[in-house]
Amino acid sequence: CPNIGECWDKGTATFMILGNICTRRCGFCAVKTGRPLNYDRDEPLRVARAVQILKLRHAVITSVDRDDLEDEGSHVFAETIRRIHELNPATKVEVLVPDFKSSLHNLETVIKAAPDVLAHNLDTVPRLYPKVKPKSSYKLSLELLRHSKRMAATMTTKAGFMLGLGEEIEEIYEGMDDVLGAGVDILTIGQYLRPSLKHIPLLKHYHPDEFKELKQ
Repeated sequence: CPNIGECWDKGTATFMILGNICTRRCGFCAVKTGRPLNYDRDEPLRVARAVQILKLRHAVITSVDRDDLEDEGSHVFAETIRRIHELNPATKVEVLVPDFKSSLHNLETVIKAAPDVLAHNLDTVPRLYPKVKPKSSYKLSLELLRHSKRMAATMTTKAGFMLGLGEEIEEIYEGMDDVLGAGVDILTIGQYLRPSLKHIPLLKHYHPDEFKELKQ
């Protein structure tokens, strides 16, 4: 990540849990796809100790998709949150979760561990999902965000989009409306950068000036 130094300078770091092999093959992602191995049950404590050693103010926990597990990794997420809070009571914990195959039970397992921020990326507009995220659903991801806010009204929720995959500007605005309608607190919009020639091509590089009218 080109911004890693900036994050570390502010006392923020991201940890990817549950291994490095994903059960899905999204067209934009450089994470290896395949049949995952078993996971390390001591990982939550090791992550918490790393947060302690690094003296982080804000720890972000994300993961690969683990569709091979019945709980889709939700219990490891929850235990990681709890362990970080135990060893680092002043550290804010943000989780960037997968869609859990729309299982509200698995989502609630994570929410009950009381993360400070729960994030889930929509990544792109509905029309492009078959090409960009063929094993995922825009509608179900939006419902995940909506349910998160209903279940924990004081918890900050967060969503993200990438730009440059072939979306139209009107579709971006519609996506913003969808996120607002789901009660999401924070929306991030970033520029897609192609990891390799095997990934989805970058079709447009946006300039911030194109969004000036949103500030008015």
